[in-house]
Parts: sequence; structure tokens; C-alpha cells
Amino acid sequence: MADLKVTLIRSAAHRLPKQRKIVEALGLKKVNSSVVRPDNAATRGALFQIAHLIKVEEVK
Repeated sequence: MADLKVTLIRSAAHRLPKQRKIVEALGLKKVNSSVVRPDNAATRGALFQIAHLIKVEEVK
């Protein structure tokens, strides 16, 4: 499976506490910070819940 590069494009401030926890659990700190995560069901589920805050790219 490929990996996913996740970039935070909108701030998590003033969001629901659950969404802020997901952003923190993914390792995203500031706006425009990026992390590489494995492409699995757990990661996809987390990304779906904060899709309006992030940009996702597939990395080989």
C-alpha cells in the first residue's frame, strides 16, 4: 500500500474538540505542516472526519 501525505490547510482552532484531537493525533501542529501516514482504514476514517481542514496526496 502507498502512504498518504497529509497537510493541514486550515487551523484547528475553534473546531470541535474531537476534530482538534484528531489533528493532534495525526501529528499536525501548525497550518501548512505535513506528515506522512500509512494508507489504512484507521487513517482514512480519521482523515474523513477532518477533510475540510486538510489536503491529502498519495506518496509512493
